[in-house]
Amino acid sequence: MAWFAAHLPREVGLTRREEVGRYDVQQWMVLLLERYSAAYAGNQFRALQHFFKWLAAEEQIPDPMARLRPPHVPDQPVPVFADGDLARLERACAGRSFQQRRDTAMIAVFTVTGIRLSELGGLRYDPGDPRRSDLDRWHQAITVRGKGRTTRTVKISHDAARALDRYLRVRARHAQACRPQLWLGVNNRGPMSASGIYQVIVRRGRQCGIGVFPHRFRHHFSHTWLDRGGAEGDLMELNGWTSPQMLRRYGASARSARARRSYDRVMADPP
Repeated sequence: MAWFAAHLPREVGLTRREEVGRYDVQQWMVLLLERYSAAYAGNQFRALQHFFKWLAAEEQIPDPMARLRPPHVPDQPVPVFADGDLARLERACAGRSFQQRRDTAMIAVFTVTGIRLSELGGLRYDPGDPRRSDLDRWHQAITVRGKGRTTRTVKISHDAARALDRYLRVRARHAQACRPQLWLGVNNRGPMSASGIYQVIVRRGRQCGIGVFPHRFRHHFSHTWLDRGGAEGDLMELNGWTSPQMLRRYGASARSARARRSYDRVMADPP
């Protein structure tokens, strides 16, 4: 514990020779909650909890975090896209260059599938061997590899399939078109990382004044599915969820808006 005491903020008031106790951890949490978000403090709490659990087992000493509860993290639903936002994003990518068609295809797939950033970044493409390609343009479907190495198939719209087809035509002229990764960098650079894709999405949103990040598409897709009367079980399958808890979490985005529209439909005056 002496090592950790030396790395705690000075405000806690510990020295290298002192041991960290329950009260010290509580003080540190108070400092974090004063300066940062509850989510950040919660993450720090869990990391520290794992550390002390390991240390207590290794050194046969008391765990100062035993029976301590993590800080409450209030739910903060991710805002869905407003009317016209997705059209503005599409216009920001309009054009026939490699970069424009690639970015248009990325945004189109994110919009109609809500797949994770890692899933989009992991897509493969091989025009000569369907077994090594995750794209099935004939059936307008994509195979994605999700968490825990599980695979699932998601559908895409006609517009998304067309955007992908346009991208693949310019991709065929790319110097590294033989690479198995679907998404390639501009100026004949190699495959894009998940971080690179993230930066592309953020930059396109900044161009048209919209706060965009990849996970926002996932919340928007879930909201749109539920808003249009889609079955919850089908949404769990499409999103690769095994727990209803995720359904409640993602369904929280724009839940009140869906409730108001349901009210208008259910309580409408009879003809």
